[in-house]
Amino acid sequence: MTNALGRADFDVIASWVAPGHRVLDLGCGNGALLRHLIDSRQVVGWGVEIDKSDVLAAIRNGISVIQSNLEDGLRDFADQSFDHVVLSRTLQTVRHTEDILREMLRVGREAVVSFPNFAYWKNLRSVLNGRMPVSEDLPYQWYNSPNVRFFTLLDFEALCEQMALTVVERQVLDEEGQVVDADSARDLNFLGSLAVYRLTRNS
Repeated sequence: MTNALGRADFDVIASWVAPGHRVLDLGCGNGALLRHLIDSRQVVGWGVEIDKSDVLAAIRNGISVIQSNLEDGLRDFADQSFDHVVLSRTLQTVRHTEDILREMLRVGREAVVSFPNFAYWKNLRSVLNGRMPVSEDLPYQWYNSPNVRFFTLLDFEALCEQMALTVVERQVLDEEGQVVDADSARDLNFLGSLAVYRLTRNS
């Protein structure tokens, strides 16, 4: 299922975005996701990125991007100014998790979040063997990782419940980018390498 850009979660995210919608991508990197959404869904897209070289790469990719630190919030954006606010494989690098989720749903009608699942069985096996896991979804060594926390699907869903956020849709993918088919949340937590969530506020 991995698309030509090497990111299976991009196709999941694109399937949740209607043509012409307004999308804000937080931690947009070189703008690859927004480029994909512009080309496949004709969205109106903006990116936020802190790294100067990635900002320049996004601009070269034809993306409108603002250089900013997500930890400072999204004060440059008005309430409900986007249909979707995306945080793709970035939540684990954010220190103020609750704040950024609140901000996403302040400026957007829906939040879309993807993250590596630390409870994936290969990650657990690596820890049991005495080493921190390294994989496509967790590509860094422990000493050079930008990640500040590791968490699981069940951890994230517990936080959503605590914050009164509604999980509209969830897709869990294995390392090959295939959708994991399991009956229980516990099995998904064990078999899924990457999770993608679509969130709204409880009404």
